[in-house]
Amino acid sequence: MSETTLRRAVAEDVPEIRALTLRAYARWQGVTPRPPRPVTADYVRAFREHRFDLLVDRGHLIALIETVGQGDELLIVNVAVDPGRQGEGHGVRLMRHAEVLAREGGLRGTRLYTNKAMTTNIVLYERLGYRFERETLHEHDMLAVHMARPLGA
Repeated sequence: MSETTLRRAVAEDVPEIRALTLRAYARWQGVTPRPPRPVTADYVRAFREHRFDLLVDRGHLIALIETVGQGDELLIVNVAVDPGRQGEGHGVRLMRHAEVLAREGGLRGTRLYTNKAMTTNIVLYERLGYRFERETLHEHDMLAVHMARPLGA
């Protein structure tokens, strides 16, 4: 059985953050019309501007969540789980962690957006209590589904 720990990322984690994200999003190659944003992101810059929390198992990065405050909500920018560790509940654990961060920050909820073609992700987010808000057309004809989860009192 694994012993995962959750910790805040440090600058030295940036290369591993990028590598894990590339592995996690590889499954969407050919499904989406262009690479998902987390694949092309500048992680040095993102690390300066966003919060990264990491799940580590015996010294190995297995999952991450990237968040940033956006008004009175916490935007979930990226959730990535190592392909060999998907289906073990790590993504759900990180999504719930984001809700704790939002609550501790006095925010009213969490939000995210994802490519409409990533249907399995949308189903997961709905199961976690996220509700559809709207669709927007982004560059290169990417249809984004915006979802939010208000925090209860």
